[in-house]
Amino acid sequence: MTSREERARRREERLAAEQREAAAEKRRLLLGYVVAGGLTLAVVVGIFVALASGGGGDEQLQVNGEEIPENAHIELQSGFVHGYRPDGRPGTPPPPLEQGDLEIAAKQAGCKLEVDLPDEGSTHIEDEAEIPDYETTPPTSGNHNAEQLADGAYGEYPEPWYSLHSLEHGRIDIQYSPKLPESDQLELKGLFEEDFDAMLLFPNPEMPYDVAATAWTQLLACPTYEGRATLDAIRAFRDTFRGQGPEAVATMIPDDG
Repeated sequence: MTSREERARRREERLAAEQREAAAEKRRLLLGYVVAGGLTLAVVVGIFVALASGGGGDEQLQVNGEEIPENAHIELQSGFVHGYRPDGRPGTPPPPLEQGDLEIAAKQAGCKLEVDLPDEGSTHIEDEAEIPDYETTPPTSGNHNAEQLADGAYGEYPEPWYSLHSLEHGRIDIQYSPKLPESDQLELKGLFEEDFDAMLLFPNPEMPYDVAATAWTQLLACPTYEGRATLDAIRAFRDTFRGQGPEAVATMIPDDG
């Protein structure tokens, strides 16, 4: 079996596991509502049927009336799009990896590497008024919305309380300044497309860096984009921290060795 086929198989296993977890959580919530509200048997049966037939993020195949482009690699089974516009631009294929050691790659790219940052909490919140002031920019942990942002590439900035839930489940967020030249943006998109399993890519106008990558309590912050050196640093960060969130699914990362 080729590495690509193995990655596809592992991705299917991961998504299936996450769907089972999401369905179980919905059923637990529903049972609580039944006890508290005294729902009739007919209503309960109808809701259970609806839950059993739905996935974690299949609430929409379109965003703002437009079909989601295949090249955005939006994985609807992993979460919700929340109306954010996908990025369907074709990326520029990245050059081969030269430096895979994270500390060395970060230093060569002039990036700040912050690991094992304080865990700021992981409570699910529903009201925007409850959103805390996150201690890092971009945020790497903290209380967040219960509806995880779906894996994939986005053309606009998603609010952190959605993307933080993705980090909790072992994702890596690649973020870039919207002021970055489009040619550089497309190089980052090409890196995302190289291995997009459990990855998110989006612009971030609120950070003081050209490029950043985040995992749960981990941060790679690059003041300037340095081409190959920055791409190597992001690759090393991805390969070090992907799948390490506190609620990451064990089958997330392919084993190509």
